Amino acid sequence: MTVDNEEQTPELSGPESGDDVEVVADDVEAPGGTKASRLDEEGDVAADYLEELLDIADIDGDIDIEVRNGRTYISIVSEDRSDSGLSSLVGRDGEVLEALQELTRLSVLTATDSRSRLVLDVDGYRNQRGGELARIAQDAVDKVKETGDDVALPPMSAYERKIVHDVVADLGLVSESEGEGQARHIVVSPSDD
Repeated sequence: MTVDNEEQTPELSGPESGDDVEVVADDVEAPGGTKASRLDEEGDVAADYLEELLDIADIDGDIDIEVRNGRTYISIVSEDRSDSGLSSLVGRDGEVLEALQELTRLSVLTATDSRSRLVLDVDGYRNQRGGELARIAQDAVDKVKETGDDVALPPMSAYERKIVHDVVADLGLVSESEGEGQARHIVVSPSDD
């Protein structure tokens, strides 16, 4: 286990399988330490849950925990890039990853009686997808600027829509989520300027 933290971090207890857990906290200052300790506990509970899942599924992976901007980020990574075991935790279009994130949040809720906003990533999928979403947003902005018409994007998860909204806003246009459930999507429009 590796712990990177300027302050003292309680040692995590993990399974005997030898999986590594790394904790990185860059934003642990909170009034009375309450928020920081809650986020640390959230990360510990999530890591324990995910380690058990990896053991049951017989998938090799290391779990990294990072607390930043008031949110816990959990990453499952593998040193062996040729091992496709982790890809089964992502699934098609990240569907399995989204479900696993929700199950992990439920595990944290059950253990702590507090809702979690943790973000789970597997093998860098979210970073890769973030780049794809930025390109999709850029293409939509270019098309709106060229035609002056609204552009509807395909349905996305809430996390993905947030990324696209941020990119569109940074590029000076307006975006809005429309639809419900699985059909919820973004429409990019010219700015009102």
